[in-house]
Amino acid sequence: MTTSPTTAALRRTATAALARLQGTVPAPVARALIAAGGVLAIASAFLSWTWTARFPGDLTVTGYPGGLQWLTIATAALLLLQLLGAHGVPVLRALAPHGHTAPLRLLALATLATTWFTLIAIAAELGGLANLTTGGWIAGIAVLPALYGALALPDEQRTTARAAAPAPAPAPAPAPAWIERLQVTLLAALGLAVFTYGIDTAYGELFEGFLIAVALSAAAYLKGGLLEHLATLLQRQRPFALAAGFVAAALFPLTQNNDHDANVGVNILIFATVALGLNIVVGLTGLLDLGYVAFLGVGAYTAALVSGSPYSPFQHAEVPFWAAALIGAAVSLVFGVLIGAPTLRLRGDYLAIVTIGFGEIFHITVQNLDGTSGPKITNGPNGIPAIPDISLFGLDLGTPHQLGSITIGRFANYFFLMLIVTLIVIAVFSRAGNSRIGRAWIAIREDETAAEAMGINGFRTKLTAFALGASLAGLAGTVSAHVTYSVVPDPYVFAGSTPPNSAFLLAAVVLGGMGTVSGPLLGASLLYLIPEKLSFLQNYQLLAFGVALILLMRFRPEGIIANRRRQREFHQDDAATPDLPAQSGGPGTGKLNLDTAGA
Repeated sequence: MTTSPTTAALRRTATAALARLQGTVPAPVARALIAAGGVLAIASAFLSWTWTARFPGDLTVTGYPGGLQWLTIATAALLLLQLLGAHGVPVLRALAPHGHTAPLRLLALATLATTWFTLIAIAAELGGLANLTTGGWIAGIAVLPALYGALALPDEQRTTARAAAPAPAPAPAPAPAWIERLQVTLLAALGLAVFTYGIDTAYGELFEGFLIAVALSAAAYLKGGLLEHLATLLQRQRPFALAAGFVAAALFPLTQNNDHDANVGVNILIFATVALGLNIVVGLTGLLDLGYVAFLGVGAYTAALVSGSPYSPFQHAEVPFWAAALIGAAVSLVFGVLIGAPTLRLRGDYLAIVTIGFGEIFHITVQNLDGTSGPKITNGPNGIPAIPDISLFGLDLGTPHQLGSITIGRFANYFFLMLIVTLIVIAVFSRAGNSRIGRAWIAIREDETAAEAMGINGFRTKLTAFALGASLAGLAGTVSAHVTYSVVPDPYVFAGSTPPNSAFLLAAVVLGGMGTVSGPLLGASLLYLIPEKLSFLQNYQLLAFGVALILLMRFRPEGIIANRRRQREFHQDDAATPDLPAQSGGPGTGKLNLDTAGA
């Protein structure tokens, strides 16, 4: 990927400005400024920041932080821990395997950003900075010397580059297995805590501040190499890590006091599962499918027709859920073959146009099968309501159940079911991606002509990917029909106001990282949760995600969680730039690769 002249000029200007700032104060003074700013920021959170409780979170209490003040405490605490690691505290030294200067700068920026976001939100909502009290002013001023001290620290990488190259140190030996498994367990617990806090945020300002804090903190640990170190740890302990992740996800509904957040979790899993199926088509095979959500609709309508709804023309042909799931996946697979057989001989933009057409044909067809414009099968725009709840092994998932003192509601029941479906889809994706057919998909993605010259049947290989992706979407659709109680045509379009639709599914794959397992899961979680929490985005979702994708394509085109091969492709020019560390995923790069599927 070639760097544009404008970007190169901006990079040189920013580097020169930072170089002029470095060394303006001695390093001990800079560290003292960071420490003082962090401590004062934490202390200020125990003072009132405004005089009225009209601002959400009640920041009028002295002696106990509330709302957004906790985010200032969290980011300032991370900054102080990073500073202690830079001073050589053995336990904290591992926070930045590639150097502490860059993480300190980003964490100082995170502390400043979360604090000033709160102060600006108070001023905007209450009508001016006059609504800030002494504690708010102390917080706003305290974070400034912390950022200045972090920016004034000398750059470790440049200092090392000017010195004589030391002899390479031997790679550290892995810790004992039980210690690594303890670390994985703590990491899973931390992930559960962060996700639970984010989904439990009660108002938009708190969620916005949470996003700022998490994004900048993650960038800091990415730059320092901690996330790369954790990715290596998870790879070494892969079976245990998968089990720990499953347990953490299964514990999520038990942390909720109401069914709403569990419902959000169910829909995230449905969205993520369908995105994983699309990732086979787009991420592994390189086929641009813009009508993929239709396969989700095929599975949902199939389940609605055979699950005993009184509005289904086949209401007397009720089958158990396991059979409905298999039928839905099989019908979606058949549709995938029928649509793919005549269209997959096309490539690039032509294939994308045809898939958009298929999505629109499906949407129009189910609207017209209402008994007037066509046979009465789908009830047209009214859809098929009153779909009964799933009953598995005598357990009605629509009825709340008691687990000791904990009530497991309807959506929590469906969350557990959807979690099992997601695990099945992950297993299928991983096995297929690492098989011979998976390697053939990747070869088709890289260069279809060269792959066919090496003996790969391009059409058959692409059709297999298309059919498998369609069946996985259909499987998720069978659960979605029961969760929502009804199936209507409106969601199954290319671009709509709510996910899942084809545009959002494609955005989830691209945002999270094509060709990986973790990427679509993360992308789907972000794209579903952000509109859910930020109500002002309801009418501007496509605009917001379009801007986000433009920024992502410019600054991290491989996605948040990078596939190793695509990461090297996108950053091959950066690896040859002398002023920057290599970008190939090795030590010192600050690049994250949490997934090796399809690599």
